[in-house]
Amino acid sequence: MKYISTRGDKTERGFSDILLEGLAPDGGLYLPKSYPQVSDATLTRWRALPYADLAFEILSLYIDDIPADDLRDITRKVYTEEVFGTKEITPLTWLGERIALQGLSNGPTLAFKDMAMQLLGALFEYELGRRGQTLNILGATSGDTGSAAEYAMRGRSGVKVFMLSPNGRMSPFQQAQMFSLQDANIHNIAVEGVFDDCQDIVKAVSNDLAFKREHRIGTVNSINWARLLAQVVYYFAGYFQATKSNDEKVSFTVPSGNFGNVCAGHVARQMGLPIAKLVVATNENDVLDEFFRTGAYRPRGTADTHETSSPSMDISKASNFERFVFDLLGRDGSRVKQYFSASRFVLGAEEQAAIAGFGFVSGRSTHADRVAMIRRRHAEHGVVIDPHTADGLKVALEQRDPSVTMLVLETALPAKFAATIVEALGSEPPRPAGLEGIEQLPKRVKVMPADVAQVKAYIHAHV
Repeated sequence: MKYISTRGDKTERGFSDILLEGLAPDGGLYLPKSYPQVSDATLTRWRALPYADLAFEILSLYIDDIPADDLRDITRKVYTEEVFGTKEITPLTWLGERIALQGLSNGPTLAFKDMAMQLLGALFEYELGRRGQTLNILGATSGDTGSAAEYAMRGRSGVKVFMLSPNGRMSPFQQAQMFSLQDANIHNIAVEGVFDDCQDIVKAVSNDLAFKREHRIGTVNSINWARLLAQVVYYFAGYFQATKSNDEKVSFTVPSGNFGNVCAGHVARQMGLPIAKLVVATNENDVLDEFFRTGAYRPRGTADTHETSSPSMDISKASNFERFVFDLLGRDGSRVKQYFSASRFVLGAEEQAAIAGFGFVSGRSTHADRVAMIRRRHAEHGVVIDPHTADGLKVALEQRDPSVTMLVLETALPAKFAATIVEALGSEPPRPAGLEGIEQLPKRVKVMPADVAQVKAYIHAHV
């Protein structure tokens, strides 16, 4: 399997190379030259597999430069009941006929990012050890990616993490998860700005090829194909739990900010998984909802990016969106480059009409919507959900077809967003054992302006 850039560079790379590289040299994102197709017989065989072995089967379609026995050992060490809490790894919680939550947040940092980041940490350590190299990871987070990456990489040999986050814009729990880590290989940088400023800095550093190569910079954001690939697995796992035969279709609703989570669903659908709809749920930062409704992509600046009660989705420039547009435009890298080199773009009529063929629809949720949904789920089912999952559930109920099972991807445990849960229910959400008082732990973080040069200088001084 070889990988190419979304922006037209025809250089073909192997998986292990793009694992350590992040962005392509032309600024594009890597995708496989083609998506492997899954037959009905293969789906039937996969139904009986435990999650770790399902992960191996799917990953092995995309990874041919890591020996199969080694890759199987990695997935079996990562996806265990001890780490993720249940034998199913991503269990379903039914909320009525044909609608369920798919639990993705039972890993070490209580967010769906653990599903991919735990694998990514193991892959990094394996490949760096095989090459005798080191890697300095530069990432940006709106809340959950950072802690998931840091917990996956802490203590691993050959890896340092430099994680940018928007200063003061994460929940106190999210901040504490990251900033309380004292490991020498973990560096937290709080940027005066919004998540998009952090993400822009990561891209600017990654596009400085000389700096990137000298300092061996890699990424853990979902611009890294390996992370998105790991997320493809749970769409298959959810489908198998929700259906009895391959004749059934399932829809998925995905709370979305950076488009990585739902882009993994797009990949699964392109492979042949019987997905009816992929429902994109946004909060008040509704750039993606506007695109799927109108064909206009209009990222907003810092001043127009709202600070909301589902903060991990407070994103205006969705990095992974470029991967979908590449497929939408018939994999025409030159047109993708033209579109994403501009500050905004509008699809032509034929391009907009083509969206329906990929199964995408969308919707929007507000603070009042998510508070009402948290109350409703608790009153009707005794289930406490976090604000992002509430956004997803609100949009799912608007978009569902009663004849098709709808799975809503749960994105985090409610303990990470206590203030909104207290507003909705009048009481603190349950907190997993061992995390009491995490907000009071000593913090280790560097605050700096949204300045590429200052971030580069910090990295240079600490590698």
